Amino acid sequence: MAGGVVMNTAGGKPYPGKLTLYVVFTCVVASTGGLIFGYDIGISGGVTSMDPFLLKFFPEVYWKKQEASKSNQYCRYDNQLLQAFTSSLYLAALIASFFASTVTRVLGRRWSMFAGGFAFLVGAGLNGAAQNIAMLIVGRTLLGVGIGFANQSVPLYMSEMAPARLRGMLGTGFNLMITTGILTAELINYGTNKIKGGHGWRFSLGLAAVPAAVITFGSLFLPDTPNSLMERGHPEASRRMLRHIRGTDDIGDEYADLVAAREVSKLVQHPWRNIVLRKYRAQLTMAVLIPFFQQLSGINVINFYAPVLFETLGFKGDASLVSSVMTGGVLVLGSLVTMLIVDRLGRRKLFLQGGAQMLVSQLAVGTLIAARFGTSGVGEMPKGYAAAVVLFICLYVAGFVWSWGALGWLVPSEIFPLEIRSAAQSINVSVNMLFTFVIAQAFLTMLCHMKFGLFYFFAGWGVVMTVFVALFLPETKNVPIEEMVLVWKGHWFWSRFVGDDDIHFGLGSSHPLKKA
Repeated sequence: MAGGVVMNTAGGKPYPGKLTLYVVFTCVVASTGGLIFGYDIGISGGVTSMDPFLLKFFPEVYWKKQEASKSNQYCRYDNQLLQAFTSSLYLAALIASFFASTVTRVLGRRWSMFAGGFAFLVGAGLNGAAQNIAMLIVGRTLLGVGIGFANQSVPLYMSEMAPARLRGMLGTGFNLMITTGILTAELINYGTNKIKGGHGWRFSLGLAAVPAAVITFGSLFLPDTPNSLMERGHPEASRRMLRHIRGTDDIGDEYADLVAAREVSKLVQHPWRNIVLRKYRAQLTMAVLIPFFQQLSGINVINFYAPVLFETLGFKGDASLVSSVMTGGVLVLGSLVTMLIVDRLGRRKLFLQGGAQMLVSQLAVGTLIAARFGTSGVGEMPKGYAAAVVLFICLYVAGFVWSWGALGWLVPSEIFPLEIRSAAQSINVSVNMLFTFVIAQAFLTMLCHMKFGLFYFFAGWGVVMTVFVALFLPETKNVPIEEMVLVWKGHWFWSRFVGDDDIHFGLGSSHPLKKA
């Protein structure tokens, strides 16, 4: 059966230990790295719909917007420089993620988080004080460096600290923080848009320093993970940390797996070269296609440009910001639901159900827009139609957040073996940032030319990505992170790439998984 695995992980013997308050604390602090990512996603769309911001930096867009009622609604915000303001961050994040790989592997996960938070802090200051386009772009570039480092290290840190049976719940905390950042930013945009004098956008951009300060200084109090300590040649420190975070002295099996993973890792001098080896084909495929599909889902059309999109669809004044706040609320609620059910239902069921829900919602939104604006882009959005559009966009957002939103970060962070983990996560982040950049840079132009067909375009990709999960992504819930090779060994397709010699974990002979 597609997606089958070699053993019943739910029935196998788990590592001993419990969920300690120390692990909860470290994962909560680390997950705040998602706040900076989410805050920026949420703040960009709101700021780019504020008239004072547009008049100061993008006057051409401002004047086009004033004439929008007489022209094509689809094209009112089509401007390459405006799109460059949003997308420049993600190009910087793409490049930074490769440097972050080395920092994460050589110095540890927490110093990568610190570097990301500090860069984001400086960038937020520059954006809040910006006087010209150049200052805006430099600030955005530093924000991108921060996101590249944080997104590379935080998901790995949380997956390595969490017990296997609760890795989904704790790991999706990163996505909860992303969505919390988005909602917070949208609420701030709603408030700052009412500030008289036209300076509200400065508060919106400058307040990004708050989540940046949290992760910057919070990372200084975080310990290294046992996996990172072992990888860097500190076995006794790794043993002590493992005992501390599991709350038990019975850590023999898990520690043996770490030792075995370290022995393999020592043989890998060039992880970037090794990751293309045949035995890592499954992991490399997921590192590329999961973030690729996540961005081709169309979610960042909503995240980046929600206020802009709603204004384009005929929502007036504050109504566009209020509508985007509603979608932000759905993101947070959906993330909470994911945390509660991901370790019970598993990853595959959520991917498949969410994918189907997204597909139906995208088709509905595209059809509703087509009915009112057609191909000319001239028309009005009655209240009934507007309410229906918001409803289906919220259903789409909910489907995304408990599937590709949360799991798009969780699954890659838990499937890579130690010897290629940092390099593979960098590929995951860089592909994510590359296509985030492409979507951010191209969306407003695509909307202008493809019109309502843009939503059908993303719906088509929804079919492809859901079929991909059904056929090629095995279930990973409850599987210890250093034993994930067994999942690929037991899969109907990926097993052909994994030989018996590639299974190197260090379980005792009494362990059920060893007997399998």
